[in-house]
Amino acid sequence: MKKAKTPKPKPSDKRSKFREESEATKLSEKLRQETPPPTSGQVGPKSKDGLKPLTKEEKAELRETKRLNKSKFRAEKSDSKLDKARETLAEKKPYKPPGVVKSVRQIVTAEIAMQAHRKIREAERENVAVEAAHNAELNAERVGRATVRHAKHRVRTHSERQVKKLEKQNIKRNADYQYRKTVKENPEMKKKLLKRQLHKKRIQRKYAEKARKTTHKAAVSTAAKAKAAVKRVGRAIIGIVKHPKALLVISIILLLVIILQTCASMGVSMVTTSGGGVLATTYLSEDADMLAAEAAYSAMESALQNMLDNYEALNPGYDEYRFELDEIWHDPYVLISILSAMHDGPWTIGQVQGMLSMLFSMQYTLTEEVTVEVRYRTETRTFSWTDEYGITHTEQYTVTVEYNHYIMTVTLENYNLSRLPVHIMNEVQFSRYALYMRTLGNRPDLFPSHLFPHASYLREPDLHDINPAYLSDEVFRAMMEEALKYVGWPYVWGGSSPATSFDCSGFVSWVLNQSGWNVGRLGVIGLRGISTPIPTESRRPGDLIFFIGTYRAPRPDMPTHVGIYVGDGMFIHAGNPIGFASMHTTYWQNHFYGFRRP
Repeated sequence: MKKAKTPKPKPSDKRSKFREESEATKLSEKLRQETPPPTSGQVGPKSKDGLKPLTKEEKAELRETKRLNKSKFRAEKSDSKLDKARETLAEKKPYKPPGVVKSVRQIVTAEIAMQAHRKIREAERENVAVEAAHNAELNAERVGRATVRHAKHRVRTHSERQVKKLEKQNIKRNADYQYRKTVKENPEMKKKLLKRQLHKKRIQRKYAEKARKTTHKAAVSTAAKAKAAVKRVGRAIIGIVKHPKALLVISIILLLVIILQTCASMGVSMVTTSGGGVLATTYLSEDADMLAAEAAYSAMESALQNMLDNYEALNPGYDEYRFELDEIWHDPYVLISILSAMHDGPWTIGQVQGMLSMLFSMQYTLTEEVTVEVRYRTETRTFSWTDEYGITHTEQYTVTVEYNHYIMTVTLENYNLSRLPVHIMNEVQFSRYALYMRTLGNRPDLFPSHLFPHASYLREPDLHDINPAYLSDEVFRAMMEEALKYVGWPYVWGGSSPATSFDCSGFVSWVLNQSGWNVGRLGVIGLRGISTPIPTESRRPGDLIFFIGTYRAPRPDMPTHVGIYVGDGMFIHAGNPIGFASMHTTYWQNHFYGFRRP
């Protein structure tokens, strides 16, 4: 028999294996050279080459180094592939739609074909079988044309789809590499969080107690000094009153001093206000720490995605698997704004590891449910018997057998990271978070568009010119004058005023309150409750438009999103950012709930 040929390794596999082996060899030699020789009487076991074998810690470090090198190589390879795909896309000629002549020719050809089919159908109307065959032919032609159009579209958009696919892969691989690199450079991240926090709290209490004692001593000393100063000033005033000329000169000097101090304080106040405003809206942490936090969070998302992609292999033994999964994603600016708002000052990656895990567990909820269904199947069985003459007879028969069918249902809910600040922050922290989101920490360059497609600042607001005829209605004009002030502002879950920006219901409530109504701060269901349902054909500018199922809500039969209708099938709402949208798009049509009039 011929021996099966072993497949030749790819060049990329060779390079990866060579890099890992070289790095591992260098680290092994370094660790062995740094290991002191055993003392007399304590000779340990030796390996075949006469050197001391590696310890568990050294082996663990060696494994981490191998994984880091592999992750780095994969990230570099992904960068290279993405660059090549972008070059190919840039070199590709743009698609030109058919010209006027070709379009007219296609229309004329289609009309001639339709006329021919119509004549044939009139001639075959008396014969049902022939007419059915002709209809089947027409359907086959339609399917063929649709298949050709789909194939052409796939060919034309291949480069764009390839770039998008490689961008997603590049994000995951770079996040994995940055996370492993951060762990390698910061070993303290592996320590237990509780122990560090308790130690930190003890230090804080110690310093607080010392500060209280110092403040008390200073207060006592200041009170004594103030009492002595009051006595001296009293004696001086009594002396000055006895000399009117001296009193006049001193009054003029005091007036000049007050004027100078007022001017100086106004200048300082202006500088402090402008500088403090910029400082209060700027991320204070180092870029390396913020990027490491984003990489660590993305690595947790990558691990979750990998687990779901291989769920059946990791959890075998079930007859059927059902998946109900939300998309795994987050806005990096939301993540960094939450961390910066929760820490009143700069923070490091080591200080936020526990908070990253907490946010991740609050954003993603994975549930697994096993159900058992009783089912029935038909089995064929054989029956043998021997007659009185010793002859064996065989017969087959069928039976219905009951059995258990095990179903594993996996559900992943993405609660959306932007919805968490309302639940975990106090009023001061939430105001700080809203300021960060309004300005993006004054760092719009922190997360590049090709690596972070969900970053807030990448979404430009959708604009729309409202028909001037609709603005003749005074109420609608007042609503639009207020609503248009906030186009381009970011979406902030729970936001209900310009101080914090808005979410969908907060935006609509604010516009209504500034336009003649007094509804307070209502949610989507509350706005539904104060408005009257109207037929879709009776809608007019200024009505509220509701949508359902835009996220998983406690009441799936109730709307989850609201906007203000502005006419011509358009509405303004708090998307991300606040802007206009068309109700006729596929997404909004699938989630449409109805119109109501406040």
